[in-house]
Amino acid sequence: MTRPIADRLVELRRGFHRHPEPGWREYYTTSRLVEEIEGIGVDELAVGREAYDPDDRMAVLEDDAHDEWVERARERGAREDVLERTAGGVTGCVAVLDRGEGPTVGLRVDIDGLFIEESTDDDHEPAREGFRSETDGTVHACGHDAHMTWGLATLEAVKESDFEGRFVAFFQPAEEISGGGHPMAESRFIEGIDHLFAVHVGLDHPTGRVVAGIERPLAMAHVDASFRGTSAHAGKAPEEGDNAMQALGTAISNAYGIPRHSDGMTRVNVGYAEAGSASNVIAEHARVEAEARGETTALKEYAKSRLERAFRGAAVSHGCELEFDVVSESPRADSDPELVEHVANVARGVDGVTEVVPTADFGASEDATFLMERVQEAGGLATYLIVGTDHPTAHHTPTFDVDERSLRIGVEVLTGAVLGVGDVE
Repeated sequence: MTRPIADRLVELRRGFHRHPEPGWREYYTTSRLVEEIEGIGVDELAVGREAYDPDDRMAVLEDDAHDEWVERARERGAREDVLERTAGGVTGCVAVLDRGEGPTVGLRVDIDGLFIEESTDDDHEPAREGFRSETDGTVHACGHDAHMTWGLATLEAVKESDFEGRFVAFFQPAEEISGGGHPMAESRFIEGIDHLFAVHVGLDHPTGRVVAGIERPLAMAHVDASFRGTSAHAGKAPEEGDNAMQALGTAISNAYGIPRHSDGMTRVNVGYAEAGSASNVIAEHARVEAEARGETTALKEYAKSRLERAFRGAAVSHGCELEFDVVSESPRADSDPELVEHVANVARGVDGVTEVVPTADFGASEDATFLMERVQEAGGLATYLIVGTDHPTAHHTPTFDVDERSLRIGVEVLTGAVLGVGDVE
């Protein structure tokens, strides 16, 4: 019998940290989760396409994007049965405990890493202590290694408790590319959930602080756009070309000229662009990755539609064709006050919690809002809480790290919240 997860929180988190995998490529990660969940013993474990419909995924990758990640996972000891069940980038899993009559409670944690090269500096604890990422160019720089640890430890604690009802733990892939929340929100496992908890570590809140529920997460849309023009010799016959690079430049300028909206905050950003082939060729192709955000889902739709209009206008003005693809998006969903109050009351009784903040603005985007929205629309309650951690640098940086004191705090807050939902009015 394996040692209880509660006794090896640090060990488990560091194990996940060593082997980060990006969205829709979490093959080894899913295998490790399956092993731990089977060790806990649950009533149902759905893996990959058993957990959701692959057609509901967003930000789906090309087929050849998976091969090296599958092979790396296999070399690290991923189980063949899990690799088969997650083939084609259908990663993640859902675990269910059925404990008779009572409320249905859900917990959502995310599992993917980021394309960032982790620091090798001696003052970076993972490098100093020997659990730095072993995958070049990929790291858990947003704390999802801690989230998975919380999810497993909470599942174990609920299993060992006298909980009555149904507990569903969503181990969601592809959060960083906003791809995995939608399929899990469309799955059969979200149906009938009365109370849903989602959670994040840190986010500039120190160790000991718990935010019981976020407000104002930004609705978001990720966009890929491609301009197709006509190539020509830049010296001999430039007038014969339709310059995709010019279209791209105009599109970027137009995007940043989109008017703000009087109803609330909007954001647009062009984060990546490429164009052309050589200095003496009128560029035939150009490609851009961009995003639109809004304080509400409606404002996100405004920003997205204006972004598309700006790009199409640029394409037309330079004689180019445009492909505009919304790769992924997520809505706004706020935490419910009843569940916020419940989490706050639980957190105040947890050793190590020094400050409880009922609500805080999130200021970013999260595809857990798909699950929250689905639960709320069906009459249930949802909250997205934050368990603070002292992190030496910001999220999504090479030197991000988690204060491991927050691991136990997070488990106790989540476990107490799940077990005490009967107190929610």
